[in-house]
Amino acid sequence: MTNREFMLISFTNDRFCFEYAYFYSHIQSSMVSFNDDTLALAQRIIRRYPEGRQKSALIPILHLAQAEFGGWLSTETMDYVAGLLQIKPIEVYEVASFYSMFNLTPKGKCLIEVCRTVPCWLKGSEDIVAHLSKRLGIKEGETTKDGMFTLKTVECLGSCGTAPMLQCGHEYHEDLTPEKVDVLLEKWKNEDSRKVYVTNDFFREN
Repeated sequence: MTNREFMLISFTNDRFCFEYAYFYSHIQSSMVSFNDDTLALAQRIIRRYPEGRQKSALIPILHLAQAEFGGWLSTETMDYVAGLLQIKPIEVYEVASFYSMFNLTPKGKCLIEVCRTVPCWLKGSEDIVAHLSKRLGIKEGETTKDGMFTLKTVECLGSCGTAPMLQCGHEYHEDLTPEKVDVLLEKWKNEDSRKVYVTNDFFREN
């Protein structure tokens, strides 16, 4: 337990009630902070909403943060977002932990998300996962030693008519075969760049 967090345990009607209290006085820019360009964009997004309703900007700001800070949201990053929006950290944590597009642990530059629900399963998604696992030398939920790939299975991605399919960043790849998967892996290796769900340019244009 850090000096920024303590736990109060109380007993009420034979139930444990855990309350977390956080101290904000040491949320410093030395921990994490957006670069000037991203900060200006974040402030522009926040200004879209009325005073006192800046929490409405939380999801786009979290996307900016995840893209800028290595593809995942650390506690420090979420605290920083809370400071920008002038809301409590728990309000950030509960949103970030609810949506599967936000990562709370480090991931590879290419987070490969293979749909595993019934239509994809019937069309061979298990074979695609097995092929990826063999090619990358990792199991589902693991990341390659070079930090390039993370393999994950997910629920329906809404592309049932083109099953089996996977998502990597903002791109869908459909009607997959092991051969198509091999082409994608080589392409991503050569690009050697982090795949993100949403780019800063998207928020500039919308």
